[in-house]
Amino acid sequence: MKLKLDLHDIFNKGHEIDRALRGIIDEAIQKKAALVEIIPGKGSGALKKKVIRFLDQKEIKQLYHRIEKDGDNWGRLFVHFRHEAPAGRRGRGR
Repeated sequence: MKLKLDLHDIFNKGHEIDRALRGIIDEAIQKKAALVEIIPGKGSGALKKKVIRFLDQKEIKQLYHRIEKDGDNWGRLFVHFRHEAPAGRRGRGR
C-alpha cells in the first residue's frame, strides 16, 4: 500500500505542514503502508528542506525505515516503512 501527501495547498502554513506530515506518518503506521509519497513541489526547495527536517526529528525518524529522494523528480520524496511480522509467522521452515 502506498499513501500520498501533496503539500502544494498548504506550502506556506508551517503548523499545518507539520500536522499533515505527522498525520500521514501515523496513517502509514496504522494501515501498515510500505511507502508514503510526499510532494513538497519544486519551487525554491525550502519546503522540501522543511519536510526533511521534520522527518529527521528523533521521535519521527524512529517510526520509518528510510527516506528516498526521487532521482527523476526532485520535488518528491518517498518515505519507506518496515512493519514487523506478527509473532509466530516469521519462520515457516525448520
